[in-house]
Amino acid sequence: MSDIAWTCVVAEDEALLRRSLLDQLHRAWPELRVVAECDDGASALEAIAEHRPQVAFLDIRMPGLSGLEVASAAAEASPGTRVVFVTAYDQYAIDAFERGAIDYLLKPISAERLAATVQRLQARGGSDAVALAALLERLGPLRPREDAPPPLTWITASAGRETRLVLVDEVAYFRADNKYTTVMTADGEALLRTPIRELLEVLDPTMFKQIHRSTIVNLKAIAGITRDDSGRGTVRLKSRPETLAVSQTFMPLFRHM
Repeated sequence: MSDIAWTCVVAEDEALLRRSLLDQLHRAWPELRVVAECDDGASALEAIAEHRPQVAFLDIRMPGLSGLEVASAAAEASPGTRVVFVTAYDQYAIDAFERGAIDYLLKPISAERLAATVQRLQARGGSDAVALAALLERLGPLRPREDAPPPLTWITASAGRETRLVLVDEVAYFRADNKYTTVMTADGEALLRTPIRELLEVLDPTMFKQIHRSTIVNLKAIAGITRDDSGRGTVRLKSRPETLAVSQTFMPLFRHM
């Protein structure tokens, strides 16, 4: 076994699968120290940026940011982190993995495959940014699951005593408000009795992106994005006067805008 004090982040949105992976990692690699357990992409990205672990086990499909988006952004936030993707059977993704040098684990995870992955990680050491970039380019945007329900098209939100029917396309952004979510449109704000994490599971991931753990913005509503000297960003909106802060960790998601 390596003498390096390895640390890791584990991101899996299904609690039972996350617990199973953690148990398997403990048996296969008892020296490994898990510094964060995450159930969505945004918290995984923030954990990687904060802890800069040697390795991150990322479920490909998570609410909000996918594992692919987390890996892409984390390459800037923590370039030394080696990524292991965890995926259910998805031939288009597996074909790309087989042609590259990036590790992946196929659900259900076998003890033999995990042991082989651990050996490769210890033998290779640091991350391979070139191989990761090549893989992400081959995969492109994550395809929707064939059994996935259609994205949300409208919501029912409260504005005082009034209940409003709001088309999702008309929402400029969503912001977490304790257990609820504030819905901001050109006409004002309303309150949605759904936590922001649950909302992430039903929004169209190609149109709605997290810019902060508590904020989701509609890409159609963005007029422009600026970056300051510290690396943080500011979003200007087409239909509202306020600006939205983009944390430094999330700025790589907008590098092509």
